Amino acid sequence: MTDTRLELGRFLRAMRERSPAEAGGRRRTPGLRREELAIRAGISTTWLAWLEQGREANPSPHALARLARALALSVAERAYLFELAGRLDPEAPVALALEEAPDSVRVLVDFAPGPAYGLDRTWRATCWNAAAARLFPGWLDDLGERNLLRYMFLRAEARAMLPDWHERARRLIAEFRADHAGRHGDPVSERIVADLRGQSAEFASLWDEQVVQGREGGLRRFDHPWDGHLAFRQFTWIPADRPDTKVVVLHPA
Repeated sequence: MTDTRLELGRFLRAMRERSPAEAGGRRRTPGLRREELAIRAGISTTWLAWLEQGREANPSPHALARLARALALSVAERAYLFELAGRLDPEAPVALALEEAPDSVRVLVDFAPGPAYGLDRTWRATCWNAAAARLFPGWLDDLGERNLLRYMFLRAEARAMLPDWHERARRLIAEFRADHAGRHGDPVSERIVADLRGQSAEFASLWDEQVVQGREGGLRRFDHPWDGHLAFRQFTWIPADRPDTKVVVLHPA
């Protein structure tokens, strides 16, 4: 029995015991009885008992959603429930696309000592500083859509400037796939993937490799058309108030 399953069971029991009891009858224990919660959630009492005891390994997302509603969980509590169960919330709201960067992103970008930019959930640049605009010709100085994936695969400037273009492109797709996994059904992200598959054979081939990787920092090298050979260490932050956004800062190495 894994620690996560036990923790899920403890959490569900704590939330059940915290919930207001049904009216009528004398209570030996606080909150809802297990049978009462099972009726509210439309599940069997035995299955709920297994969950609380850490014996049930595969609760479905829709069963968890019914439990969350029956327990009147807060947004944070509901997210924690699905995280413990290792499931995606089928009713999780999709964050609205950003026209402008939130303040939490813009402040970090404005005060960064080196090139810095903010990305929305589709990896479109929402803000950047002057150093980043100079570092990325054809992307942050361009008037078109400022999507990082489109720049990487469709702009000649990116290929000419990155001596390790293929490795960087493969890593970028693996990182985007990790982000995309939590947003299946997001029409904007899916349109970007579909468009790039049609416009770039290299993107299609790398996407089909199914490689997934968390966004990592590290050394980034450039053969810049104006500034010559450059090297930076890359760092990425995710703001607490907009976890669907990122701030990327490049520090001279």
